[in-house]
Amino acid sequence: MQQSAATPEGLPALEARLARELALLNLPPRAWVPETRFEGGELLDVAVIGGGLSGLCAAAALRFLGITRLAVLDRAEAGTEGPWVTTARMRTLRTAKEVAGPALGIPSLTFRAWFEAQWGEAAWAAMFRIPRPMWMDYMVWYRRVLALPVRNGIEVTAIEPLPDGPVRIATNTGVIHARRVVLATGIDGLGGPAVPAVLRDLPRRFWAHSAEAIEIASLAGKCVGVVGAGASAMDNAAVALEAGAASVDMLIRRAEMPRIDKFTGIGSKGMAHGFMGLPMADKWRFFRLANDAQLPAPRQSVLRVSAFPNARFLFGCPILSAREDRGALRVETPRGVLRLDFLILATGFAIAPETRPELQAIAPHIRRWADSYTPPPEERDEALAQHPDLGPGFEFQERHPGACPGLSRIACFTFPAVLSHGKLTSGIPSVSEGARRLAEAMARSLFVEDRALIRDQFDRYDTAELQGDEWTPWTGPLESDSDAAA
Repeated sequence: MQQSAATPEGLPALEARLARELALLNLPPRAWVPETRFEGGELLDVAVIGGGLSGLCAAAALRFLGITRLAVLDRAEAGTEGPWVTTARMRTLRTAKEVAGPALGIPSLTFRAWFEAQWGEAAWAAMFRIPRPMWMDYMVWYRRVLALPVRNGIEVTAIEPLPDGPVRIATNTGVIHARRVVLATGIDGLGGPAVPAVLRDLPRRFWAHSAEAIEIASLAGKCVGVVGAGASAMDNAAVALEAGAASVDMLIRRAEMPRIDKFTGIGSKGMAHGFMGLPMADKWRFFRLANDAQLPAPRQSVLRVSAFPNARFLFGCPILSAREDRGALRVETPRGVLRLDFLILATGFAIAPETRPELQAIAPHIRRWADSYTPPPEERDEALAQHPDLGPGFEFQERHPGACPGLSRIACFTFPAVLSHGKLTSGIPSVSEGARRLAEAMARSLFVEDRALIRDQFDRYDTAELQGDEWTPWTGPLESDSDAAA
């Protein structure tokens, strides 16, 4: 009996179909990386640091290339990796629901397949965007069905390439060594929240960055200011209003609301695969123009805020100064003085690896764009200049060759890779393309490094394809051409 299109097949049926698709593609293939002798304890071929979207997709891509001695390390509890159920505050994802995301070309591994298996095609058609908590449920399923080796509760405290050896990874539970390391630590993985200098000395009870945990319920009845006009600013303003804030003022430096998402407008497979081949000057100009235009918040996110009469959009209103005054904040702007109880800074992130404790050994040696490219004076951008100048496999490159041997064993699969590789690490849409590029480069480098062992395997391989009974040698005389003619 054929199943009705209106009847969801259920996850067990989807998982059976996924297993069949993987089997048809021979995925994952047999392991091929030779085991390396190491007397210092556990040695992984690859350690992926970060078990969110990028880390899981990278691990899956590595396994699909036969690299199996790997582990994904994440400090969070299982099911809370990434921002989806912790610090993210949007109702739905900002990404269009149709993108394939981390599916790596496997139809039954897509979010759509997972969703329709449970709720059906009609529910899919009716859904505008993916609910944020539901995306986390999908990621938990993705990890389970691919049997990805995630180790939760592991906080990395130091990463140090050893001369002529693996990378030493110190954690809260001990030391791990890995021949290659992938940093998949998200948007702030090479730094942290960007806090305007004018606010850094304020007592912390008066402010938080949008990426931090905030007790939203505590904002009820309070006058709240939100700095910024992007998606995160709108999401945080909305949850404050929904929690009962007395008022929310959006403090927006620009004179007008950003409206156009430049990269969405030209997003394509050509951009995903071609950007890396551009000269540095062209890469720089793309991002410089995008930064000038600024990424707008989604329409629904802005409407979520403007639905409240006690929300104000204050354009041309940067903070000039702020100080504590009688138990609140006195905030001076070009448009006047505000009295606020709490500030939420949706001010983005700074690329500053020297501020990350786990990166102290390598931070001084990472080549930045400032070391490799000098833009024309009119195109200078200090934030862009701090991006790492990465190699073709996302690997870090040395600022001064020979100063940090082994640095290239560490790959930067985090947001700051975008200036070198394009928007493959900026979110869901092109993460599969990025993970494949990363995994292929890592497989190539391991193969080259292991060439002597692989050559030895080649020399020692002696399993006969033919057994000797497939033919009979001819021992009779051979006719000459003259004999045959006679």
